[in-house]
Amino acid sequence: MAENKVKIDDENEKRWYVVNTYSGHENRVKDNLEKRLETMGIQEQLFRIIVAEEPEIEIKNGKQVEKMKNIFPGYVFVEMKMTDEAWYVVRNTPGVTGFIGSSGGGAKPFPVSPDEMESILRRMGQSEKNVVVDFKVGDTVRILTGPFSGMEGTVSEMNDQTQVANVLTMLFGRETPTDISYNDLQKVEDK
Repeated sequence: MAENKVKIDDENEKRWYVVNTYSGHENRVKDNLEKRLETMGIQEQLFRIIVAEEPEIEIKNGKQVEKMKNIFPGYVFVEMKMTDEAWYVVRNTPGVTGFIGSSGGGAKPFPVSPDEMESILRRMGQSEKNVVVDFKVGDTVRILTGPFSGMEGTVSEMNDQTQVANVLTMLFGRETPTDISYNDLQKVEDK
């Protein structure tokens, strides 16, 4: 009888991991990792290093100023093959306090699920997968998740790069624009 065992070969599998950093040091850790990637010759084991940020509009002295806001303060996402060498290099980078998903005692961490990472990349406009939707500007859609779950609205704008639609919903008797991921919308069929 053949046994059905699923073997995860982490040493040769490129996956995403979450690295814990000192708060406010995320970009410094990213820079340090990128320098070490070159100097230690581990380009075949360490790939993308991302600080999850999104643009935020701030009003300063009556003017709109766009700045980047960290979505996950204290964390950096690293795409890597979990070899002993790469694990050692990342762990011992200045500003890194450890990996999320490691139980300590020399145990290697668990990777981030591909679906979760895809959601984060899409939010940042770096997704490699495009969601194919059956709605367009002017269509009525139902919001499937989040605080507006179950509400219906009209699509006013669509951004295919970030995979986000601006949906006008009725809230407290007034039309309110809300940005919603394509994944979280469903076209309402005409009755």
